[in-house]
Amino acid sequence: MDKLVVVMGATGAGKSRLSVDLATHFGGEIVNSDKIQVYKGLDVATNKITEEERCGIPHHLLGAIDPHKEFEAKNFCDMASLAINSITCRGKLPIIVGGSNSFIEALFYDKTYEVYTRYNFCFLWVDVSMHVLNSFLTKRVDKMVEKGLVNEVRNMFNPKNADYSKGIRKAIGVPEFDRYFRAELSNSVDEETRIKLLEEAINEVKINNCKLASQQLEKIKRLINVKGWNVHRLDATEVYKKRGNEEEEMVEELWKNLVVGQSKRIMDRFLCENYRSSMDCSNDGTAINIAISAMAAASYY
Repeated sequence: MDKLVVVMGATGAGKSRLSVDLATHFGGEIVNSDKIQVYKGLDVATNKITEEERCGIPHHLLGAIDPHKEFEAKNFCDMASLAINSITCRGKLPIIVGGSNSFIEALFYDKTYEVYTRYNFCFLWVDVSMHVLNSFLTKRVDKMVEKGLVNEVRNMFNPKNADYSKGIRKAIGVPEFDRYFRAELSNSVDEETRIKLLEEAINEVKINNCKLASQQLEKIKRLINVKGWNVHRLDATEVYKKRGNEEEEMVEELWKNLVVGQSKRIMDRFLCENYRSSMDCSNDGTAINIAISAMAAASYY
């Protein structure tokens, strides 16, 4: 059976970063499963991984859909299954990453796509203690504001359309600013009130991000405890505790040791099963990389 890796976790936990680390090391490509990041636009508000952060790794279903259209689980399954098959046929390792666990669950259980019967899965869960993650998410919103969050959302604000239940307008960071933008357009609202509304909107974005993280965590626990998924937990709490308090190099080293190092060891064992009959698997994963490179070369030629 072919191999498929899934990187799970709450918003802000480091899923995108780990997926790039793994794709770089094991010769993979990434399939986005975030139901909001799939849309074009609002790169700041939706926290899309930047071109620089992608490190040249191909990303599928990221910023690919018309922001005004609905994109549901069925749409994701259709497009993700095609992307996964394409990646596999080219001798690369497909890595699904995103916080929308309902999309991932739908892909695995819908018999139409034969994903469950064709692939062996490795589930990696980047976990951060909630009180530590909440602190990070709060600070992240402040950084988003510095990067132009308010102007980005203002550019798509439509006072005649208050429907925030469709397309990219569902994104956290969009509906929260509605009252503030309406106050900007009103001559009857003074500056002091506008400033207060802006502060309230930003605070609401922070609260809703923390709520989202909590909901995503509960869904992962449900997949483990109710659905019986075998998920490997990677505890990144210490990394987040050190952020902002220690030198960046020290934090990077901690990330590599606690999260990337452990996930690579898990991946080595997972991928090794495919080649155990034809080659000896070394502890450092060299044999795995050679095998994947050979597959890629065969596909290319």
